[in-house]
Amino acid sequence: MQLDEQVPSAPVAAVAPAVSMKLLLRDAGIGIALLLLILFFALTTDHFLSPNNISNILTQITINLILAIGMTFVILIGGIDLSVGSMLAFCAVVGGSVLTIPDLSVFQAVSLATVAAVGTGALCGFLNGWISAFWGLPSFIVTLGMLNIARGAALQVTDARTIYSFPASFNAFGSQMIYGVPVVFLIALALVAVAWFVLSKTVFGRLLYGIGNNEEAVRLAGHSLMTYKIAAFTIAGILVGIAAMVYMARLNIASPIIGIGFELNAIAAVIIGGTSLSGGRGSVIGTLLGACIIGVLANGLILFGLSDFMRQLITGVVIILAVIIDKYRERITAA
Repeated sequence: MQLDEQVPSAPVAAVAPAVSMKLLLRDAGIGIALLLLILFFALTTDHFLSPNNISNILTQITINLILAIGMTFVILIGGIDLSVGSMLAFCAVVGGSVLTIPDLSVFQAVSLATVAAVGTGALCGFLNGWISAFWGLPSFIVTLGMLNIARGAALQVTDARTIYSFPASFNAFGSQMIYGVPVVFLIALALVAVAWFVLSKTVFGRLLYGIGNNEEAVRLAGHSLMTYKIAAFTIAGILVGIAAMVYMARLNIASPIIGIGFELNAIAAVIIGGTSLSGGRGSVIGTLLGACIIGVLANGLILFGLSDFMRQLITGVVIILAVIIDKYRERITAA
């Protein structure tokens, strides 16, 4: 019996290196693409690797990365959230309105504004998840409705006016650096770390993957699909509220028209990072790399002197290529 048990181990041992190589190429492909992109722009432009430009890239990546982290949770369960751009504007004007209340200390104003912005995002995210889960509606339709609701609410709250004149120390925080790295980007990295832990080291995270792969199996195992779906959308909304506070700290304004098209950039970062649109596969580390690819590409094209129209065109081509590559990754996973 010992000989019989040892026979299958030979082919397994022979196949293991090939399988490991495929998995390595699948998981490391995004990182390799990012390194090649950085190398290309470093060799073809004069100032790409200058400290100031690197700092600019990290700062520009920050908002999209925070939104994309929340989008990762939603897409992992097979959903989509088209409302994050409008929710960003709504959270910003709510937070900005609190920030400008007279007679509050800076600490009180920032604390209450953060609670207001994050709470607004959490409420919108909760409604997205609850409506789509309770009535079994496609999240595409529900969040499309929330896109208009949040944008209209932002315009109504401000009477279509921009809010500014925030506390000076709050404005200064948005431009602070630590060893040349923007503080706002470090906040985004901290959120990536928390999201990675939740998705990869907790039962909650594994169940989100399970819902994306086979939600019926998760239901038969005795878990509430509605609870987890609502939680995923609520987490996305909370991250929108955080992104709104970072946006205000960076640009010192809260406008009801900000965030137009931000949802598309967030979805692009998630898909380029290797998360499957059908759910059940992906990682927040991939999302980080996807956001970096979008940021590096946009910055490099600016250094090339290309117009906004050409940058949009090229970015669109990259997104389509990422979806095509995603199909090949699915085949590798199946193999």
